[in-house]
Amino acid sequence: QVQLVESGGGLVQAGGSLRLSCAASGRTFSNYHMGWFRQAPGKEREFVAAVSGGGAFTYYADSVKGRFTISRDSAKNTAYLQMNSLKREDTAVYYCAARGGALLNRDSPPESVDYWGQGTQVTVSS
Repeated sequence: QVQLVESGGGLVQAGGSLRLSCAASGRTFSNYHMGWFRQAPGKEREFVAAVSGGGAFTYYADSVKGRFTISRDSAKNTAYLQMNSLKREDTAVYYCAARGGALLNRDSPPESVDYWGQGTQVTVSS
């Protein structure tokens, strides 16, 4: 089992920044590819960003490319999502995700994720 705990969400004005954190415990952190998905009210959960187990590869949804940066710190067993130039349409609950085996990328459906965090709300106001 892997436990994931997110933090860092909140309310921010459009154009602002937030950094989400995802602390992992329970298994060897480097064995898991880490990612972030989000779900807005009335919409399906969607892929946002992912980083490979060793940190060498990153993937982004087109809607966040150039604005968001995913990273991981193996010493802290933590993954991060730095979100800059936030837009109202970024408002959603953001979920940390972990998957062993195949890489997480923009084509990864939510059903392919092995472990989820509880989610953290990000609200962007105009």
